[in-house]
Amino acid sequence: MRLGVNIDHIATLREARAIYEPDPLEAVFIAKNAGAHQITLHLREDRRHIHDSDVKRIVQSSPLPVNIESALDEKIIDYLCALAPQRITLVPEKREEVTTEGGLDIESHYDTIRDVLKTFESYGIATALFIDSKKESIFLARELGAQAVELHTGRYANLHLMAYSNLSRTHRSIKSLKLAPQEIYEEMTHTLDDITQCAKLATSSIDTRTLECFAGHGLNYQNVGKIAQIPQISELNIGHSIIARAVFVGLERAIIQMREAMCQR
Repeated sequence: MRLGVNIDHIATLREARAIYEPDPLEAVFIAKNAGAHQITLHLREDRRHIHDSDVKRIVQSSPLPVNIESALDEKIIDYLCALAPQRITLVPEKREEVTTEGGLDIESHYDTIRDVLKTFESYGIATALFIDSKKESIFLARELGAQAVELHTGRYANLHLMAYSNLSRTHRSIKSLKLAPQEIYEEMTHTLDDITQCAKLATSSIDTRTLECFAGHGLNYQNVGKIAQIPQISELNIGHSIIARAVFVGLERAIIQMREAMCQR
């Protein structure tokens, strides 16, 4: 299974002091040496971490394939097409959110997504849609001609945190998931099953097209194993937990430890 390392939060640390370091580009070469398979970054509309110049330098210099997450923003899409990264993953985006919560509402933006995917194809850019684990979204992604889907694992990750970490006792506790232990375990099992079934559906040969299936969001060293065991998922994109671990053990070691966690059964 491939590991895409999301380096957004290296830029978050830089922006906290509004200076030039740490430089996300430096992380690209460390990630390669640690055995990562891809660099992922998100050029958000508000430029809260990654900036246009970061994207340009990384696409031009990275020895690893670059996957850029992008909202349905015309200016950003035009900019990215000119750079022609290996892949662009369309994601939903809200200014007020801390991080991307939930998958694309494909049905509401069907025509726009279709046109954008055709534009990417004309530039030779691979495409993916970041979606919730819903069968309807899989069928729509196929219909639109996307090459891959990335399943949003945020709910599974949050349930895991509430069940197996100290999160519920902090000011960051997720109120909507304050459930009895047995309810949390049952809901986590149900959510994991949804992800598994959608991964199978995405990669099945229902018609002449199959989708590659990736996953990501909220995955960490404790919860990644169950997702990595799903054979139809070929790639995980993980950022915050790796960068957080890197503060203590260094980026190269943090990536190696994540790759090890992905192999645990």
